[in-house]
Amino acid sequence: MFIYVGTHYIIMHVEKRKAGKKVKYYLGHSFREGPKVHKLRKFLGIDLNKTLLDERVDKAKELILEEIEKYRIIKDPLDFELSEKDFLFAKKIEKEIPLKISHLSEKQWARFSELFTYNTNAIEGSELNSKEVKEILEEDKWPEEKSKQDISEAYGVSEAVRYIRGTKEELSIDLMKKIHQIIFKNSKSFAGQLRKAGEEVVVKNRLGEIVHEGAPQSRVLYLLNELTEWYQGNKKKYPGLILAAVVHNQFENIHPFRDGNGRVGRILLNNILIKNGLPPINIDLRNRAEYYASLQSYQQKHDLKPTLDLFAKEYKALKRILG
Repeated sequence: MFIYVGTHYIIMHVEKRKAGKKVKYYLGHSFREGPKVHKLRKFLGIDLNKTLLDERVDKAKELILEEIEKYRIIKDPLDFELSEKDFLFAKKIEKEIPLKISHLSEKQWARFSELFTYNTNAIEGSELNSKEVKEILEEDKWPEEKSKQDISEAYGVSEAVRYIRGTKEELSIDLMKKIHQIIFKNSKSFAGQLRKAGEEVVVKNRLGEIVHEGAPQSRVLYLLNELTEWYQGNKKKYPGLILAAVVHNQFENIHPFRDGNGRVGRILLNNILIKNGLPPINIDLRNRAEYYASLQSYQQKHDLKPTLDLFAKEYKALKRILG
């Protein structure tokens, strides 16, 4: 059967499978993504008469269309051309960044690492305060009654910041896995491993409402390869700030790891900034709601402006802190 969706038709078909003397019915749809063929199939029932079959096909069509839409939500990282206004806006922000990466001293880098480590972990629920993070990183002093997981991840984020300062690699799947492994090597058994079959990600807010669904696990590798190829093909076309925003936001859309995607994504963000001659950025815990809203604007509308606005705000705050 042909179903008209938007500007094109998709094909679904009823499958019959014998099970002894009985017949099982399914509604199926297949589509290709690169070299991979995806199959969506819904079970309709056993030994159905035409009336009941038609009723269940109608319901199954809606379920398959919903799944198709989920696949389309996470697609090309920037499958549209930025307007001249957006391009100039990003260049304007870059020009007005009140810091120069070449001017940052080792003392300022250490201060940034402490600031970033505290905030990026706190956004994800760490109970360490900024003073405790400073004492962990500077004095190797562990606070009492705080979890070993939070402490190990404070060390891990700080080490990841050092790593991206030293590596020449800009973006690759191996780099993503390496950063995840560094941050979570002492806290997660799956450190450095992408999601496996059956591991799906759904992010809910405090009210239990779904605010984000990661890409289906079967698409993770394809989408990560697509993202790295997009970066390599566009790094001379777009300003560094746009490159960093797209890589970070698309990485968060994909959600390739079981857990820890936010922290890895913010490290990747800074790696892209550094490799493009821009200073690193800290997403302050106090701006968490604005940060999440910017991610949703990108996912739902392909709108980068909220992300760029937040970056400009954070650069001004960082200047006040680092001096």
